Amino acid sequence: MFSKSTGQNMEQKSTGDSTTLIAEGTQIEGDITFQGNLEVQGTVMGKVSSDHESAHIRILNGGAVKGSIEVSNVLINGHVEGDLIVRKHARLAEQAVVEGNIYYNTLEIERGAHVAGNLVHEVPTTNVSVLQQQDSAGQADN
Repeated sequence: MFSKSTGQNMEQKSTGDSTTLIAEGTQIEGDITFQGNLEVQGTVMGKVSSDHESAHIRILNGGAVKGSIEVSNVLINGHVEGDLIVRKHARLAEQAVVEGNIYYNTLEIERGAHVAGNLVHEVPTTNVSVLQQQDSAGQADN
């Protein structure tokens, strides 16, 4: 019935890739800050966020978040009432309903998904400067 823990499972926990599940029928009121993965099958009433670069949230079919979401990666196949701020990749599956603005770097929308809000493409900031190149006459290219 019980098995030994493998090295892979131990490694997952040490890198913060654990998964938190909000099960169907569960309702949570308040803000959630998480690491690793968050799966929502129930209802969250509050802001959901993670500052971790590898964080993922999945709002599954039947799941709902009534509040803003700020995370690196998101997959939505449920209902979100609030703005999405997605630093890396946002995917809206066919049952997704988003009532709010989506700020994204990359976005994937499947047929059937519904968005009632604005889509705003945001390129991640970088500390690398763009230098103008000069031609042989010393003129800067525009």
